[in-house]
Amino acid sequence: MASTETTAPKDQGPDGSAPGDSRAEQTEQAASPGDMAGLEAGLDALNTVQTRRTPLRQTLTQKVLPPVVAVALVLVVWQILVWAKVTDDYKLPSPGAVWGELSDAWAQGTLLGYIWTSVSRGLLGFLLALVIGTPLGLLVARVKFVRAAIGPILSGLQSLPSVAWVPPAVIWLGLNDSMMYAVILLGAVPSIANGLVSGVDQVPPLFLRAGRTLGATGLRGTWLIVMPAALPGYLAGLKQGWAFSWRSLMAAEIIASSPDLGVGLGQLLENGRTNSSMSMVFLAIFLILIVGIAIDLLIFSPLERRVLRGRGLLARS
Repeated sequence: MASTETTAPKDQGPDGSAPGDSRAEQTEQAASPGDMAGLEAGLDALNTVQTRRTPLRQTLTQKVLPPVVAVALVLVVWQILVWAKVTDDYKLPSPGAVWGELSDAWAQGTLLGYIWTSVSRGLLGFLLALVIGTPLGLLVARVKFVRAAIGPILSGLQSLPSVAWVPPAVIWLGLNDSMMYAVILLGAVPSIANGLVSGVDQVPPLFLRAGRTLGATGLRGTWLIVMPAALPGYLAGLKQGWAFSWRSLMAAEIIASSPDLGVGLGQLLENGRTNSSMSMVFLAIFLILIVGIAIDLLIFSPLERRVLRGRGLLARS
């Protein structure tokens, strides 16, 4: 009589699985769809940027109150030094005297003219420096021969005090706006170019190879790959370039004076020195400082936040 006992095939295990099934496949089969969904949700949460708007009270406390307190503290200490008579009154005017100088300039209608004369020159000179310094920085960063030839010269020009360019600019160009712009360019172009060179040097080589693989070469690769990747360093160079532009302009306005040039903030500072009016000197210093801070807060700080936010380095508020 034939036996009716059945046996499992040799190519199957006791549970019906093939011996060749790997441990990873068994683990993957054991994972439930709910577990995979939870993992994906966790990864999405890591990549999500908080978009909650900062409350107004928190904004005032963290961003507005600290500088207001600092300014108030400076004014209090300043007034205390005046009351203590640490020096003669003509050397250290009181805050009230400087405020009176400001009020007089406003009443005479000259205050905005002082500011606009310098700001218009500074911004136009900076834009010219931007147009010249950007291609120069790319050329130095991308061409080895050019970098070896003029890279050290740019670094040397950046360390040269901008006031040194005022006498030769006056001799070459005369007492006119062209002289002012020449001094601004000589002070700002090296900073912008060197900032861009530094940014290009920090671009990961993988980005460049990926761009070439995708066909982004030449000017197309520079515009689509190099410039976006070098943007943080480039932006730092722009901020430094503006600082050099503003300082160069103030030096030129202080040294080179002419009725044809008008009265800017630097000339206002020099007029205060000539007239031995320390209240006018302090007013000019404060206006120069305020304009520099305003340009940074209105132009460069928003650009910097946008760049950092685009790279996930700054939470949205």
